[in-house]
Amino acid sequence: MELETKQRGKGGWAGSGLVTVPLSLLALVLIWAVLSAFMSAELLPPPLTVLALAGEEWRSGELLFHLGATLARVLAAFILAMAIGAAIGIALGLSGRANRAFDPWLIVALNVPALVTIVLCYLWFGLTEAAAVAAVAVNKIPNVAVTLREGARALDRELAEMARLYRFGPAATLRHVILPQLAPFTAAAARSGIALIWKIVLVVELLGRSNGVGFQIHLYFQLFDIGRIFVYAIAFILVMQVVELGILQPWERHASRWRRA
Repeated sequence: MELETKQRGKGGWAGSGLVTVPLSLLALVLIWAVLSAFMSAELLPPPLTVLALAGEEWRSGELLFHLGATLARVLAAFILAMAIGAAIGIALGLSGRANRAFDPWLIVALNVPALVTIVLCYLWFGLTEAAAVAAVAVNKIPNVAVTLREGARALDRELAEMARLYRFGPAATLRHVILPQLAPFTAAAARSGIALIWKIVLVVELLGRSNGVGFQIHLYFQLFDIGRIFVYAIAFILVMQVVELGILQPWERHASRWRRA
């Protein structure tokens, strides 16, 4: 116990994430500043220039509006993909016959390029909000299904037998036996899913929407305004980092706590 206390004291705040993460980000900004000093400001604007442009976009309301539009699409596609993918994955994991029948379909879905799905959804359903969200969700559903299928395969059969002996109905078995065991797999699918979904959303917006971060990046690409491209890219990355560190990682630790018990 004393050794552990000494090691913690020796590490102090320097060993904690509260200091490590900001220092790491500061180092990245310093590298950016040094590189920009040796390059044209048009090709690599310095951090202070990008910060000033971010202030302009914020005051005009454009940054908040487009961030909000993108986040709404991310959330809608995320909920849709998690719900449908989890249902498919659990069904395939619990039924060997269903898995053998539909596993080839899942492999095909996993290997369809995201760009193909996006273009087809726009061609079939038009340049609509529903088509945009559907294109993103369809790209993520197979990944969620695969993760939850492996989780369903790893379910404790003794707990399932106990539920049968105590005459749990299907709803009670799902709620009290299956879903708690699948929590770590659900958290893993959610973390990987949000990282994939927001990238695909930007492509969807670039190809067929009139707002959002992807649309703005495409607009400033046409104007060769690298500074504002940096503004929207960094702003959205920061928002997704907050979601990752503040919501998804704590949720995954909570869902996996039984492994450390």
